[in-house]
This record gives sequence, structure tokens and C-alpha cells, in this order.
Amino acid sequence: MTKIPPLLAKEIRSYFYSPIAYVVLVAFLLFNGFVFFILMTALNDPRMLREGSAMQFFFGGTIFFYIVLSIVVSVITMRLIAEERKSGTIEVLMTSPITDGDLVVSKFLGALAFYVFLWLPTLAYVALLGRYAEIDLGPVWAGYLGTVLFGAMCIALGLLCSALTRNQIIAAISSFVLITVIWSVGIFRTFVSGPLAQGVFGYVSILDHFYEGFGRGIVDTRPVVYYASATVLFLFLTVKVVESRKWR
Repeated sequence: MTKIPPLLAKEIRSYFYSPIAYVVLVAFLLFNGFVFFILMTALNDPRMLREGSAMQFFFGGTIFFYIVLSIVVSVITMRLIAEERKSGTIEVLMTSPITDGDLVVSKFLGALAFYVFLWLPTLAYVALLGRYAEIDLGPVWAGYLGTVLFGAMCIALGLLCSALTRNQIIAAISSFVLITVIWSVGIFRTFVSGPLAQGVFGYVSILDHFYEGFGRGIVDTRPVVYYASATVLFLFLTVKVVESRKWR
């Protein structure tokens, strides 16, 4: 574990030394700003039927949230191990005194740190709303917590996809597809019957967790355990993939 801090620092520096990071940051903020503007326009229209606060809609109340998250995570994770394998630097890392777990965890934490950094400027939306109306900060902080937990799970999945291929584009596409499948599973809840099936789909439904849970300020331990356990599982599988690649 003592090897993780320097590896983590290297990963974080690699993001900010790359122009792609700034392209992602600008595109992310511009798109989120546009979505926030649309939400404000809709919520201030007296003809619109609405239930919920602005930040509740912002955190999972529209499909834009999930699409943007899927794209951003796919882009920031595609290079993590795929680039190391393609350039051959993975062999150098594997012969250094670090474990496979150290490598995977440091790359995961580096991507997660950059992901959190992307969301920090959106706190300006909260400050802006607070100037003109009294807002309940409970749903706001719960929304950010859910965003970080869901992002961590998706980053771990993206890292796994990056470990399975040398091609960054393939890694990005595969992670985008899998993340999209994960958050869209809840849509099929309406097509199943029976308490067991409804319970299973309700437990894994990202849509329910966000809009009905975190967006309303409800931090249920079930989705927290779901995100945490899925994150650990994907990281474990990534370590196993890296281990298997060492002998090829």
C-alpha cells in the first residue's frame, strides 16, 4: 500500500498534462451548464407540470445525466491500462516492486479524483440557486454522494474494459455500452411481474436510486452497498486480468 501514493500522484499528473483532460473538462461543463439552463427555463415556466427541485432533476432527473456520465467515464478510463499495454510500459511496471493491486488501485483512484474534480465547478449552480431561493442542502449533498458512488462503480468497470484490450477506442466503446446497460436496466422493471423480480430490478435500478433516492435526499444503505460491492468486484476482476496478461 505504500507504493500507491506515488503511483496515484503520477496518475493525477498524467491527466492534467494531457490536452484531452481539458477538452473533457470544458465539454463537460458546457453541456452541464446547458442542461442546467434548460432545467431552470422549464421549472420557471408556469405551464410545465413538475414535481421536484432543480437539483433533483439535475441529479438523475433527465437522461442527459446518465449519457454524459457514460461518455465521460468511458473517455477518462479508456487509456488507463490499454495505453500501458500498447506502449509496452506495462512490462516495466510489472517488473518494478509494485503489486498488481497497487497498479489497479492507483489508476482507479486517479481516475476517480479527476472525475470528482469535473463535478466541483457544478457547486456554482448550488450557490446561484441559494442567492435567489432557500434550498434544502440535504438532497444536494445526497445527489453528489450518489454521483460519486455511481461514478466509482462505472470507473471500475471502465478500468476493467481498458485492461481487456490494447485499443483505447474499443475500451471506450465497450465501457460506454456496459455502463449504458447498467443504468438502463431499471427501464425493464415495468415489464416484469412478481415481488421477487420487482425487488431485484428495483435494487439494481440506477434510475430509481437517483431520482427517488439520492435526488430526494434519501441515502439508503442498499444502493450504497450495491455500488460499493460492484466497484470492488470490478476492481478484483481487473487485478485478475492484469495478472493473466503478465504470463502472455
